[in-house]
Amino acid sequence: MTLTATTPFQAPTTLPFAALGEREWLLSCHCAGPVTDLLKDQGWDVVSDLDSNVHCSSPDHRVYVGFLPESPAAARGELWHITVKGTGGTAAWHQSFGPNTPAHAVAGFLAALISSPSRYCTCI
Repeated sequence: MTLTATTPFQAPTTLPFAALGEREWLLSCHCAGPVTDLLKDQGWDVVSDLDSNVHCSSPDHRVYVGFLPESPAAARGELWHITVKGTGGTAAWHQSFGPNTPAHAVAGFLAALISSPSRYCTCI
């Protein structure tokens, strides 16, 4: 799958299964693989440290994604950290996900962020 900043997000028009009642929801996947694979494919820097934490930086260095299982924040329930900087270099916003959030869900969040072609919402 290739995502670029010029590819707008589009929700599927039909679902690949008959009914929601027949669907099995993703409940586990607590490794960094789905996220790091996505980000590497987008040209992000991905580095693991000696403590098994993974640090990812966007090509413009304005977005940081951390998978931090060995950090003090993980003990407080924050496994994933995403920070986006504004054009001036200051933090614009931050999102964290806990250890019970499947990595595929975090990857989906990041795919939507990456595919947004503009920093402005179309409703503004």
